[in-house]
Formats: sequence, structure tokens, C-alpha cells
Amino acid sequence: MDLELKGKVALVFGAGGGLGGAIARSLAGEGVRVVVADIDEAAAENTTSAIKGAGNEALTMGWDIGDLSSIEGRLASIEKAFGSVDILVNNTGGPPPTPAAGQSSQDWSKYFDSMVRSVIAVTDAVLPGMRRRKWGRIITSTSSGVVTPIPNLGMSNALRMALVGWSKTLAAEVGRDGITANIVLPGRIATGRISFLDEQKAKREGRSVEEVAAQSTASIPVGRYGRPQEYGDAVTFLASPRASYITGSVIRIDGGLIPSI
Repeated sequence: MDLELKGKVALVFGAGGGLGGAIARSLAGEGVRVVVADIDEAAAENTTSAIKGAGNEALTMGWDIGDLSSIEGRLASIEKAFGSVDILVNNTGGPPPTPAAGQSSQDWSKYFDSMVRSVIAVTDAVLPGMRRRKWGRIITSTSSGVVTPIPNLGMSNALRMALVGWSKTLAAEVGRDGITANIVLPGRIATGRISFLDEQKAKREGRSVEEVAAQSTASIPVGRYGRPQEYGDAVTFLASPRASYITGSVIRIDGGLIPSI
């Protein structure tokens, strides 16, 4: 299937990591010119090298998404190199594991700025161009915790939930401009973040990482952790003209893990 994406420009945040990197590589494989953005520029460069090695186009951009003052300059650089952003993939890191109660107001503010306020600010910056062109995709990666809160990820559950309400509201506002806005939820995808969470849970509970991973796997109907490429390919479809009638949605890419309907 031709996803009709060749020549589009995508800005992918967190593209030096497991999920973001997979999304960037999948988009590039469809002929998208990808801006590989990450606070860790070396990690971003690894993704860029893989994309270029496959014969596709990519640009590395070291970017701390929490630094709102950098947005205008970074977007100007993208415009000069590739053109205007057609596809925005909002993908940020999460806070450390914490209970919901007892966190400092400073930490709530810190992670709200880096996980929520930053996403909204970048989206607001690219929307005018999308509206002029009557085409655009806003895809925001959050967590299965917005549907079924994950124990000991209190801050993550709460802050990512804010993005769900924002995205749904945005979808209604921009739909007639040819722009879609969707949320994607990863289940247990085999990335460094999931390995870290498994390790932290093992320490808290005095068990081995292997025991924790086995218990997690047993709760997934397909019987395994997801592959990053599977996540990236689903996002790429949502970014395509083929998915033009999907908006305001929350898409689960979880192997059936989330127990609710």
C-alpha cells in the first residue's frame, strides 16, 4: 500500500530513543523527510545515520523540548533545510516512578512544563502553516496509564491525561482545515524505558527483573512485549492521507494489554 507520504516533512521528538526512533525510521521509509529531534543529540544522530544508511532523508536536531524559547529558531532551521512541518510527532520522556501523593509542587511544575506545556507550545507554532496548506498531522504519544492508571506512575498518569483532553479538543477545532490530531498509547513495547521500569519494580519488590518481565508478559494477550517497529508503523499510518478520517482518537498499540473496553 502506498501511504502517499513521499515528500512530506515530519518533526519527531524523542527520536533518539526506542519509540521515537522507530517512528522516525518508519516515516523515513515511506519517503518522509524526517527531523530527528532529541535532547540527546548523539542519540538522535544514531537514528539519523540509520535513516540515511537506508537511503532516506533525515536531519539531526538537538532540542530540549522544555526550552520554549528555542521553538521559533528551531522551526526556522527546519523550514530552511526541509520546508514546513506537515507531521508533528509529540513524544516526550516521562517523570521517574512516583506515587501520586506527596510530590513537590516544584516537581509537578517541572514535569508539566516538559511534558505538557512544551507539547502544546510546539503544536501551536506549527499549526498556522498546516492550516494555510489545509493539511497536517498532530500525533501525540502518551501512555497506557491514561486509560488504566499504572501503579507508582502517579505523575505520569496525571500529566499525560492532560494531553488526551487537549488533543481531543484540538481535533474538533482543526478538522475542517484538513488536520487530524490523535493520541497513541504504547503498551509494553521493548524499549529502554520499559527495561528501566521493570528494573525499578524488581528493586521495589525484591524480585529479579526476569520474574517481573515474565509477569508482565503473562498479562499481555499476544504473549510478548511489542516491537518498536510495530509502534512506528502504526504511527506512520496515522500520519498518512489514508488515515484522514481518523481524528480525535486514542489508539492503543498494546497487544491487548489494556483491560478496559
